[in-house]
Amino acid sequence: MTNTVLEVNDLSVYYGVIKALKGISFHVDKGEVVALIGANGAGKTTTLHTLSGLIKAQTGEIKYKGKELTKLPGHKIVTLGMAQVPEGRRVFSEMTVLQNLKMGAYTRKDKAEMEETLKEVYRRFPRLEERKGQMAGTLSGGEQQMLAMGRALMSHPDIILMDEPSMGLSPIFVNEIFQIIQDVNKSGVTVLLVEQNAKKALSIANRAYVLETGSIVKEGAAADLLNDASIKAAYLGE
Repeated sequence: MTNTVLEVNDLSVYYGVIKALKGISFHVDKGEVVALIGANGAGKTTTLHTLSGLIKAQTGEIKYKGKELTKLPGHKIVTLGMAQVPEGRRVFSEMTVLQNLKMGAYTRKDKAEMEETLKEVYRRFPRLEERKGQMAGTLSGGEQQMLAMGRALMSHPDIILMDEPSMGLSPIFVNEIFQIIQDVNKSGVTVLLVEQNAKKALSIANRAYVLETGSIVKEGAAADLLNDASIKAAYLGE
C-alpha cells in the first residue's frame, strides 16, 4: 500500500507562450510537511493553483490518493479533502470572522460535525473566537492569516496547500504561524508549503523541492538542504 497522497508527474503549464512550469514531478506522502522553495516567479504559486484546479495543466498528471485531478474543477477537488490557504490570505473582508469560517465548510453536509470542527478551530485559534463577530477586513495581517488557515481547516482536509503563509507578517506572527502549521501537521493533516522564507520552511519540513524558473533543480531531506552550500547562498542569505 503506497503512502503517497499527492503525486505530480511531468506537469507543464503555459501562460500564453510563456512556459511557467516545465514538466515538474514531485510527490507528497501522508503525514509529511513538504516545502516548495524558490525565488519570486519560479512557479511556486502556479504549481499550487494547478493542483487545486484554478489553472489548467497543458501536460502531465496530478494524482490525489490515486485519483486523477487534471480534468476536475476546483470546487470538486475541495470535496476530495484538499484545501488551499491562498497567497495574500484572501479573506472575505466585508463578512465576520465566523461567516468566513463557515464559508470554509460549504462542502460539508453534517451540521453537528461542522460545529465540532468550528470548536476545534477556535481551540487552535482562540483569537478568532474572541473576534468572531468582527469584520474580517479589520483584523491584523497575522489574524487574517490565522483566519485563512482556520477557514481551510473547516473543510476537514487531509492535505492543506499553503501559499506564502509568512508573507507580510511581523517576525512574532511568522513564528506563531509556523508553530500552528507544525501543530496542524501533528494532528494528522499533510502539508504542502510554498514559502519564500526558505530557512523557516526548511526548518519545519520533512522534505523539500527547489523550483527555479519552472523546473525542479534540487530535492531532498529538508535538513540536508538547510546545510547545502548552494541553497544557503541562493536562498538563506548565508
